[in-house]
Amino acid sequence: MYVEMKHIHKTFDGFLASNDVSFGIEKGRLAALLGPSGSGKTTILRMIAGLDRPDSGDILINGVKVNDLPGSKRGIGFVFQNYALFRYMTVADNIAFGLTVQKKGKAEIKRRVKELLELISMEELGRRYPHQLSGGQRQRVAFARALAPNPQLLLLDEPFAAIDAKVRRELRTWLREMIERVGITSIFVTHDQEEAMEVADTIIITNQGSIEQIGAPEDICRNPKTGFVKEFVDVRRYEILRQMRESSPL
Repeated sequence: MYVEMKHIHKTFDGFLASNDVSFGIEKGRLAALLGPSGSGKTTILRMIAGLDRPDSGDILINGVKVNDLPGSKRGIGFVFQNYALFRYMTVADNIAFGLTVQKKGKAEIKRRVKELLELISMEELGRRYPHQLSGGQRQRVAFARALAPNPQLLLLDEPFAAIDAKVRRELRTWLREMIERVGITSIFVTHDQEEAMEVADTIIITNQGSIEQIGAPEDICRNPKTGFVKEFVDVRRYEILRQMRESSPL
């Protein structure tokens, strides 16, 4: 397993946000943390990122315990829900930010930014500013900025929440294709079942700080292991998505 959480407990002012949380994610896989609001999914993501520290238990990345390691040393790229782009920086400068912090050479930064602008199909927009972009374009820039330092793990906190519904499905497909192309292990938080079913290889269902079930979308829909999962998962919606995928042209 590339990412592992072992018997994690975390409380905030007496509230149990993570209750004996354990799971593993294989290298190169795209996993979704899915659950209702307040179920503990964002807490898990923040602990992996090093933004919060567990009260007990171990977090391992590529076999290395990272509990005491700063987030900047964990080889992680983070995409925030609200993009968190720098307003007064161009698209190119936003993408280059992490490389500049790492004090990479100008030639290397220029090459990497060009490569990422091509990856997100925004080659002609490098000189624009965030306010000149659509929501979908801003999210693509946030994705490229997270990838710029070549992280080994990508974390995304509800990456489509700030985007209108019309663009959301197109961007979900795009994100899945990009992650497959780059081959990076990725974890994203969502409360949207359709999003998780369509994008993820593995779904981790959270409820009241605990893990209810882990599995492929089809397995979870067809074989719910707990009463919560049985009530929470919309099997009909999954079947519609599955039929749409099967009928779509290659």
